[in-house]
Amino acid sequence: MIAKSTEPKLEHGHTAADIQERLATVKHSYVRDWIYGGIDGAVTTFAVVSGVAGAQLSPMIVLILGFANLVADGFSMAASNYLATQSEHEDYRRLREIELRHIDRVPEGEREEVRMIYAAKGFEGEELEKAVELITSDKERWVQTMLTEEYGLPSEIRSPVKAAASTFSAFIVCGLVPLVPYFFDISYSFELACAMTGTTFFLIGAFKSFWSTSSWLRSATETLVVGAVAAALAYGAGVLLKDLAT
Repeated sequence: MIAKSTEPKLEHGHTAADIQERLATVKHSYVRDWIYGGIDGAVTTFAVVSGVAGAQLSPMIVLILGFANLVADGFSMAASNYLATQSEHEDYRRLREIELRHIDRVPEGEREEVRMIYAAKGFEGEELEKAVELITSDKERWVQTMLTEEYGLPSEIRSPVKAAASTFSAFIVCGLVPLVPYFFDISYSFELACAMTGTTFFLIGAFKSFWSTSSWLRSATETLVVGAVAAALAYGAGVLLKDLAT
């Protein structure tokens, strides 16, 4: 009987073809944009629900304010993410122009920067000089090396459109959850909204754990706690405003 290996499965292959294919394909992740939008959508919409419930206002007001929040805040977040990511592109181009100008005007100074960068990585002697010569023999490779090593920039910046779309879609999907019970106008709408939104927070946190070293339970619990605190603050604000109005 052959014993099964207890070692975890490797994430990707290491044949020459696997490596070539993986390195040739630039893959940008928009998971953080989706998680960011999903958590904020659920938090802000449920904050509206909690505030209105705390103030003991009509369920119709929940729907009106909730949908207004979904459209306005969702678009605002998506637009902000688009502009922020677009700014990364602009900064990338600015720094690229700086490096090109410096390479043209002070090539020896830029070569010395490359030399110091690779010396810090452990290169020395003839190997260091070969590395410097190889990198600086091609201007495009030289510039990209400086952008990556000196400024810590990635080889390519994520798409602003995809980042914004990920945030907006997650905001709408998760933000609708607290409003669903109010469509049916039942007596325990708020309690059901609490349970559904709490489940949403928990699932988002568990999903987030796939890109984290934390366990799914810890990640899910942390996200649930954050959402619960936000809801409690909104509910308390609604109760306070109701008392002030009476």
